[in-house]
Amino acid sequence: MSTRPASGAPRWRRKSTVVLGTVLLGAAAFGTTTRTWLDVVLPQAAVETPDIAVAGSEAATAVTAFAVVALAAALAASIAGKVARWVISVVLLVAGTGVAYASAAVISDPEQGAAGAVGKAVGVSGSAGAEVTLTAMPYLAAAAGVLIALAGVWLAVASRTWPVSRRYAAQPATGAAEKTESTQPPIDDIDSWDRLTKGEDPTNFR
Repeated sequence: MSTRPASGAPRWRRKSTVVLGTVLLGAAAFGTTTRTWLDVVLPQAAVETPDIAVAGSEAATAVTAFAVVALAAALAASIAGKVARWVISVVLLVAGTGVAYASAAVISDPEQGAAGAVGKAVGVSGSAGAEVTLTAMPYLAAAAGVLIALAGVWLAVASRTWPVSRRYAAQPATGAAEKTESTQPPIDDIDSWDRLTKGEDPTNFR
């Protein structure tokens, strides 16, 4: 069975496929930031509640920002022109790289990612003496970032075959017809009567 739509373009190049796929990737990256990235166990003597769950929005605020940018760029691609789509491709590449980099920073140094939450809990900055454990969310966010960057390349390649709107193509012909009608000379009542008495057609100006 063929995978090509009625237009003849492969499905992977269709605007709906590219836009929807990129939106889902941006939403996935953003969704990870609402979940727990770090489980922190503080020293028993430090606070009454030693367990802290650090969300991605707190551990890596940059991921949230870049994910929102990716979402906005993906939606804009659905109505953007040819040149604008190239700009959006670059934006997606930058946003995806930012998501991946910020996620990798938390993976490589989870204590630093948890420092802000620990500081709020114990009243001092830093996470010394705390036990920090990573969840799967930072890894998923990093993977989503890489895919968003690749989606930027995908958009640049696929959008080259997207049709350009021709809504105003028929307007010049209409305008020309109106101009032709407007150039006809006005009918003078006296001249018309004279032509009529001579047996001529008063509407014929040739």
